[in-house]
Amino acid sequence: MTLSAIRLLWCGDTALTVEFGDRIDPDLNARVLALDARLRAADCPGLVETVPTYRSLTLHLDPVAVDPVRLETAIRDFAALSAPSRAPRRVWCVPVVYGGAFGVDLDDVAGHHGLSPEAVIAWHAAPEYRVVMIGFLPGYAYLDGLDPGLALSRRSTPRATTPAGTISIGGVQALIASIAAPSGWHLLGRTPVRAFLPGRDPVFLFEPGDGIRFVPTDPARWDALDRAAAAGEPVAEPVR
Repeated sequence: MTLSAIRLLWCGDTALTVEFGDRIDPDLNARVLALDARLRAADCPGLVETVPTYRSLTLHLDPVAVDPVRLETAIRDFAALSAPSRAPRRVWCVPVVYGGAFGVDLDDVAGHHGLSPEAVIAWHAAPEYRVVMIGFLPGYAYLDGLDPGLALSRRSTPRATTPAGTISIGGVQALIASIAAPSGWHLLGRTPVRAFLPGRDPVFLFEPGDGIRFVPTDPARWDALDRAAAAGEPVAEPVR
């Protein structure tokens, strides 16, 4: 990625979007997260909030306090630094109960790919995923790392609601859902982990740049893990 590929797009006088590209790419996302960290560490005057995505970073600004020229210069200087590492800051082991009532699309996904449900589970749980962004709902963790062999277009008919904690795939993306919401993704399982829990510190468990390892879990353990998670325990275990 070269500096010339970066685009600075002003969104009125209260926000600025920095684009690194136009595709889902782990190197682009690593640059987004690196710029995010560098700008926040620099304590730039007028910087209110940052919103990292797959391939861009939006800065919300106080138009009275910000100096647009200095901010653009800082962005270009920071973005020109050496390429950031893609190594995760933290890695979480996330328990998942696959199939049945917990993952109603597992059999269909297996049939589409000509695999057994057990093979899909093993394949899905094999990689170490990376949280690339949080959105569009509170705590929704979008993940990079799905094996392309499991990629599948979204459902032709979205569901009006899907449970909190759903572990799903859509296209080449994977997701940990934090709250009940409509979805057109394929539901492979559920985790009792509360990625978003008001009143807990931290409210959001996962952060962009974290690593995720899915751990297939016996359905008999669900109730105990769910109670622990509801009480504020992380349930997801940090590996490092």
